[in-house]
Amino acid sequence: MTAPAASAFPPNRMQLQLEQLDDVPKFLRPWVRNLVLRRAVPFARTARVEFIEMSPHRVEVRLPNEHRVQNHIGGIHASAMNLLAEMATGMVIGLNVRDDCLPLAKDLKMAFRKRATGAMRAVAVLSDAQREHLRDNDKGEMQVQVTVTDETGIEPVECEFTWAWIPSTRPAK
Repeated sequence: MTAPAASAFPPNRMQLQLEQLDDVPKFLRPWVRNLVLRRAVPFARTARVEFIEMSPHRVEVRLPNEHRVQNHIGGIHASAMNLLAEMATGMVIGLNVRDDCLPLAKDLKMAFRKRATGAMRAVAVLSDAQREHLRDNDKGEMQVQVTVTDETGIEPVECEFTWAWIPSTRPAK
């Protein structure tokens, strides 16, 4: 299957803002991206979520196992795992939702399967069909695939995240 032409998915405001980082020297981009996104999402700043990859198809975020996000046994707290899954899925939706729409987390299911070891990563992915659905509709909902792994590569938690979007009450800029 061939990827759609770039014009099939015109960039939204969030994509255009992130594209401005292309002007920053390559070695500084991860640091600047984290700075910008952590300012936009204060809880990401508090937890120190790291934004590893940001594309309209795939978002990867990482959370170091540091004291501020640990539970009573020294692993990453369940709420921090939720934050990681929500951040990855929310960002991939945010990179695709129309500028005249507002994304909203609708449903989350988490099943804890194993004890997590060390830092964790969450990867959220959208298919071309999902991206098209987001662009063609001013409201709707969809389940976003997200995989959360620890530093050993296992999935200690299984997540299902459903996002909705509705028309924004404020006009698009």
